[in-house]
Amino acid sequence: MDEIEILKAMLRSRSFENKLSHMFKKGAFYGTTHLNIGQEASHVGLIAGLDDKDWIVPTHRCHGFNIARGTKPEKMFAEMFGSRYGVCRGLGGSMHMTEIYTCNAGSSAIVGSGVPIATGLAFALKRKGRENIAVAIFGDGATSRGSVHEAMNMASVWNIPVLFYLENNHYGMSASEKNAISTDNLSLRADGYSIKHIKIDGNDVALVRDTVADARKYILENNRPFFIEVDTYRLCGHSKSDRLVYRTREEEEMWRKKDPICRFSSSLIEKGVIGEDDYHRMEKEIDEEIEDAYIKAEAEKDDALTLRELDSFLFAPSPISRNTKGEVHKASYRRAIYEALDEILGEDALAFLMGEDIGLYGGCFGVTSDLYGKHPGKVLETPVSEEGFTSIAVGASMLGLHPIVEIMYADFSTLASDPLINHAAKTYFMSAGQLNCPLVYRSPIGSGTGHGSQHTANIESMFLNTPGLIVVAPSDSYSAKALLKSAHRDNNPVLFFEHKGLYDTQGDVGDENTYLPLGKAIVSEYGSELLLIGYSHAFHTAFESTEDIRERLTYIDLATISPLDKDTIIGYASSFDKILIVQDTPECGSVGDSVISLIARNCNGRKDIRLVAARSLPIPFSRNLEKNVIPTTEEIRKAVFELLNA
Repeated sequence: MDEIEILKAMLRSRSFENKLSHMFKKGAFYGTTHLNIGQEASHVGLIAGLDDKDWIVPTHRCHGFNIARGTKPEKMFAEMFGSRYGVCRGLGGSMHMTEIYTCNAGSSAIVGSGVPIATGLAFALKRKGRENIAVAIFGDGATSRGSVHEAMNMASVWNIPVLFYLENNHYGMSASEKNAISTDNLSLRADGYSIKHIKIDGNDVALVRDTVADARKYILENNRPFFIEVDTYRLCGHSKSDRLVYRTREEEEMWRKKDPICRFSSSLIEKGVIGEDDYHRMEKEIDEEIEDAYIKAEAEKDDALTLRELDSFLFAPSPISRNTKGEVHKASYRRAIYEALDEILGEDALAFLMGEDIGLYGGCFGVTSDLYGKHPGKVLETPVSEEGFTSIAVGASMLGLHPIVEIMYADFSTLASDPLINHAAKTYFMSAGQLNCPLVYRSPIGSGTGHGSQHTANIESMFLNTPGLIVVAPSDSYSAKALLKSAHRDNNPVLFFEHKGLYDTQGDVGDENTYLPLGKAIVSEYGSELLLIGYSHAFHTAFESTEDIRERLTYIDLATISPLDKDTIIGYASSFDKILIVQDTPECGSVGDSVISLIARNCNGRKDIRLVAARSLPIPFSRNLEKNVIPTTEEIRKAVFELLNA
């Protein structure tokens, strides 16, 4: 951008937000908005210092970044109306404006969580050999988030080409930095991660532009991250409902005198770059341009997507996953997963595995074994930063890499829940199909190891009510390998839960040509007296414990527990009067609850349905108590015979 283009972008941002504010007050828009009036130099200066192919991840205060990048105001107004002609077709609103054509991965409304996502974008750019960077944009309030610090640490350790761009406007919503932050120079926090940093006047657009350009050059030449803190101020409230009771009028007036547009336009007039009359003419023309954009968007404001169209943005289209079977050999559940990972890493240049202690140690449960040596540079050991490295994987997947994340124990998924639930599951939807997340997230569930309550949960139920996630929990060696191979080929986030109690079990395993489709239950028809439904370890227990009466039963191994294979469940349940469901999780909000509800709502006739579930307790340490909290062979056999003899 030249100086005139920079001035126009700042004026366009100011005019757009003035119009937005005015129309919100008139009730024209639904929802909320977060304006950046007074921060235009920070936004425009950043974009002016970047290359067009550098990626950005703005905060919820994103309009100025979008406009500086070239997003059409008409499309932004349309997004605010919820129209199909919006930047994200009305699915994102003010806080989520993704536009891949301008290398804008979309703003994050979860404070600070966009920072590791941007770090993941930069990681992908580096692995793809691109001479570009990504920018993690965040505010002073976000510097208290652990995910920000996890991302900075990993960016430094892994030499990721990311610019950490801190807009310090001195307030995290209403909380003054004086009351919430332990330093008056936030850029110094980069010292703790050996990251070069600088603090500058964020209302001087030329200084911001030049500093960003220099930082970008440093990042690419030295293969190192960089940290910029820009000192700025929002001349408006945090959001449309903010009454600004936490700031003094004297403070606001002091900053109003530092208005970045007034400063820059005055300097250009003083230098003779533009005349004063020409400047006022430019202001008027831009106001008219914004007004025209608003009128055009308003004319189509009621043309929203249909519910059917909405459904199409839940999951990204993926290759048709078929049931293919090659040569079969015997192997353990653990070995089956190892074989799948080995084949994936060997076949796919975009695939990599990341997690704690998965290198020379071979993984906490020995699954990754010697993969670190077999696939140099594709097995990445991480710090103890579950939220950070899962977020980086999500960001990397958004630019086409195929990460496989290993979390040591599924209990730690609570730490990784933000990138999974708020980003991986929603990116394709919120961006209206512009970005997707082909990510596999692996983690061992279940008890039987004496590790106590915080290392033994069957936590998969936590994710059942999150649209956009595929959740898989295989019960044997064959399905473990075949489903993991299919999960890797899918274009959506797949959570793959392995049960610790199954790792040593033996069974048939397919070769590299063996796949099972995601979302399809596995049916074994033996008899017609009772239908037994389950998944993972509980299904394995039930199947093995009924071997002597197998000819009387038909079994459904759900395999994919979200979304459920409703057609198979309903189809078979309609033919059975007696149905037993088994699971290692407590009943409330579980897979078993969902299956019972599905059958009750869709199958005619009287059904005798029973659920054998874990007790509603954390897993205890005591060996005998641990064993008996989940369904035992004896409990399952008792339920089976009670049903058969009823």
